[in-house]
Amino acid sequence: MTQKELHNQRLLNEANARALQYITRRNFLKESAMGLGGLALGALLGGCGSGNGEIVAPAAFDAANPLAPKLPLFPGKAKSVIYLHMAGAPSQLELFDYKPALMKLDGQDCPPSLLEGKRFAFIRGVPKMMGPQAAFKQRGQSGAWVSEHMPHLASVADEVSFLKAVTTDQFNHGPAQLMVHTGSPRLGRPSMGSWATYGLGTENQNLPGFVVLTSGGKFPDAGKSVWGSGFLPSVYQGVQCRSEGDPVLFIKDPDGIDRDLRKASIDAINEVNRQQHAEFNDPETLSRIAQYEMAYRMQISVPEVMNINDEPAYIHEMYGTQPGKSCYANNVLLARKLVEKGVRFVQLFDWGWDSHGTDSNLAIDVGFINKCRQVDKATTALLLDLKQRGLLEDTLVVWGGEFGRTPMMENRDGKQNPFKGRDHHVEAFTIWMAGGGIKRGASFGETDEIGYAAISGKTTVFDIQATILNQLGFDHEKFTYQFQGRPFRLTDVHGRVIEEIIA
Repeated sequence: MTQKELHNQRLLNEANARALQYITRRNFLKESAMGLGGLALGALLGGCGSGNGEIVAPAAFDAANPLAPKLPLFPGKAKSVIYLHMAGAPSQLELFDYKPALMKLDGQDCPPSLLEGKRFAFIRGVPKMMGPQAAFKQRGQSGAWVSEHMPHLASVADEVSFLKAVTTDQFNHGPAQLMVHTGSPRLGRPSMGSWATYGLGTENQNLPGFVVLTSGGKFPDAGKSVWGSGFLPSVYQGVQCRSEGDPVLFIKDPDGIDRDLRKASIDAINEVNRQQHAEFNDPETLSRIAQYEMAYRMQISVPEVMNINDEPAYIHEMYGTQPGKSCYANNVLLARKLVEKGVRFVQLFDWGWDSHGTDSNLAIDVGFINKCRQVDKATTALLLDLKQRGLLEDTLVVWGGEFGRTPMMENRDGKQNPFKGRDHHVEAFTIWMAGGGIKRGASFGETDEIGYAAISGKTTVFDIQATILNQLGFDHEKFTYQFQGRPFRLTDVHGRVIEEIIA
């Protein structure tokens, strides 16, 4: 056969293969999923929904423009969220939960009642009790106890609501981080930021609705799943940006490609995507189209908003930023710039808070103090800066880790660790919130005299999630997404709004 005949035969074979695709059993089942399967599913679901037979989705949802601004279910007090997650879990006993009685037990053997029937990540045998490794004072008119390790935050204690009896049921980092941000210790659920952008869209169509910033040199233990979109359309997943180098990888045009050619390429790709959507009606195809178009718009908008060099000198001094480097202070300043530009949800992860005492960097009296110094000034500056710009009242700021730390020292493998450290603790830790309709200078929840367990005002990570959604204007029990035959929600079947800290 000639070369031309071979080419024609190959085209014919490809056409025949495509035609056969439409008569295969797999393709029939795929194409009928919204037909026969949809009829059966509708009969099975009946009144399954938000509790009153109604499946709740965001108002005016536009599949062709999924990030368009949308109204919440009711007027929310917060328009945006900045979640500051200290990955590794900071010790509440050295920061906000003052326990002088614990100092009296310092160096004594841990009582059996604190060990029997309990699960710990590393403690084995009988560890020693360890008193607070910090001096505390009551701060502001609220009288909140804040340690010497957070002197800047102590000056704005009256802006903050402390939740001192938060609990979880996950004592390993990855599952606990997933629990905090997705409502499940297992992979596959959407993160809070994805839920927020699914429900509200974003006010700036040239920027992602959900931005992620990391510091500390490592990703959180749960990886990028903590800002994933799970079963929601992928357009709602977090977009990771960087404070060093290009803010987003591959945002620049390749060599030999100018902006006009990039636009023509995206238009051509999306025309193919539109044809595929018309043929298969897969909603994820629309998400892909929206993501290509967003990426093109981001080429102009992201480098501008992610540039902190043009900020005035007093702002750099206020935050303690280091332009050109990757650090927590830079990321916190970027968070302010992003919400100022209309980004809905900004999630920061700062790695390095896992104070086991296995080396000096992970020691309560060395590395932990250094971490406090790295975040204290910038976190405080964020609250003050948002307030002076009139943004704090509709921006909800959340600070905390995935669990707490034990009142006893860690004794890995039954031997005391070489440095002072505390093991993971699920029965009590502290998270604080500020702005976004949260009470100023409040404290809710109390632990026992050694900070081991909650004795009043106990809250869970589901309660935290329910409260965040409430401040954004959503009833966490009714804000759902239909998946695998039932309506899913962020808080699953748990959670209550913490009314005690809402203004």
